[in-house]
Amino acid sequence: MKLHIGVLGPHTTTPEQYQLGLAVGRNIADAGAILFCGGLDGMMRAAAEGAKAAGGQTVGILPGTDKADANEFIDIGIPTDLGAYRNALLVRSCDAVIAVHGAYGTLSEIAFALRLKVPVIGLHTWSVSRDASPDPAIHVAQSADDAVAQAIRLITS
Repeated sequence: MKLHIGVLGPHTTTPEQYQLGLAVGRNIADAGAILFCGGLDGMMRAAAEGAKAAGGQTVGILPGTDKADANEFIDIGIPTDLGAYRNALLVRSCDAVIAVHGAYGTLSEIAFALRLKVPVIGLHTWSVSRDASPDPAIHVAQSADDAVAQAIRLITS
């Protein structure tokens, strides 16, 4: 079965953030994995667009009731009618997640992943501390290539 790698990130992005999302999505597809995301705009759209441009498959775990709400780069839209609570379902569907930038929704997804023991790779995203020390369960990446390579390594090791 193909690996499932999730991309977490904000609904709105700067042009630079969007380019980073494209690169992450491309790398996921190039690795032969399936990209999972929230299926809407911003980082979700960027990652899905990057994956599709590289011939990859994309799945969007949607907050509403209509699969047509998914962005045009989503192959399979899964409507949940769960709103923000769909974040747990998204994370549970993944073998690893890559958080790229992000707001509070991304932070909640990181927390779900840590709780569910789904590997988390952070790329210009939240820093989470426990007892005033950075949480070592969040693997910090320096680039899109590094983030996807770390995800693959953590899943397969």
